[in-house]
Amino acid sequence: MPIDPYVLLLLGTVGIAALLPARDTAADVASGASTAAIAFLFFLYGARLSTREAVDGLRHWRLHVTVLVCTFVIFPVLGLAARGLVPVLLTHPLYQGLLFLTLVPSTIQSSIAFTSIARGNVPAAICAGSFSSLIGIVLTPLLAAALLGGNGGGFSADSIVKIVLQLLVPFVAGQLLRRWIGEFIARHKKVLGLVDRGSILLVVYTAFSEGMVRGIWHQVSAVRLAGLLAVEAVLLAVMLVLTWYGAKALGFGRGDRIAIQFAGSKKSLASGLPMASVLFGAHASLAVLPLMLFHQMQLMVCAVIAKRRAHDPEAQEDPVDPAPPPAPAAQSRSAVGTGTAGR
Repeated sequence: MPIDPYVLLLLGTVGIAALLPARDTAADVASGASTAAIAFLFFLYGARLSTREAVDGLRHWRLHVTVLVCTFVIFPVLGLAARGLVPVLLTHPLYQGLLFLTLVPSTIQSSIAFTSIARGNVPAAICAGSFSSLIGIVLTPLLAAALLGGNGGGFSADSIVKIVLQLLVPFVAGQLLRRWIGEFIARHKKVLGLVDRGSILLVVYTAFSEGMVRGIWHQVSAVRLAGLLAVEAVLLAVMLVLTWYGAKALGFGRGDRIAIQFAGSKKSLASGLPMASVLFGAHASLAVLPLMLFHQMQLMVCAVIAKRRAHDPEAQEDPVDPAPPPAPAAQSRSAVGTGTAGR
């Protein structure tokens, strides 16, 4: 089962923040750099997303609606149901992070990769992941404000303004400038992918540094972490079962069911980390911990499922093109900022 190298980098960044947290003036510099990095990150997201391909994908609207319902309705409902586990298994801050995890959009690249391995409908996975990421820029902050606003999450009208200025405005600017800078970005996607990764690592370092300075890590014990992992394992299992058998009940074919399962059961680390930094501020370190753990768990479990799906008898009887068209693949891969399968 795969260990995403990028997760190791993230964990290494957390370790550096624990040993050498940014303080005083250094903390102010890191915070300013993190804010600029988030804005630039979403500018690149906007510049990379092909509007034409997104519009073309609307023809398969039933599949996309199904994925969106899984991502932004069923996941949050399960997150709200987990409130009953506080304080038996989860502390309140960890539950806040778990609930935020359920509000984050789906992944793009890993949905495509696993759908391809399982011989599913790859173009549908491309569009479903892209729609989820695009809608999540607006919907995730609104859901967070509604569900976490009165529970110490630090949400207010000011938080919404920050989201608009740091995420939505740069994204729209990237879309508007795409016709002039699209070719440049396509030619330098590897270099810009490294910029994406570096930006997120900076966000993680800043958030965990602030957490260390405030001493919030004393609130998390090994028993609580074990409880969080158990809850996330159940959450992932429930979503994998619901997306597979629910899609079958709705009459989708095998290829579409695979795309729905992998796009509808995952959460994006690339989108969630910057959003958590903006929304949670000083509490972002604990807020992103459940997302980081869930990210690795979903990669390991879905890798096994994808390989098993590839050997299903149905896979031989109902073959589909295992590789996405060249142009959409390039767009979708860069839309999440890296070439790793987990983002």
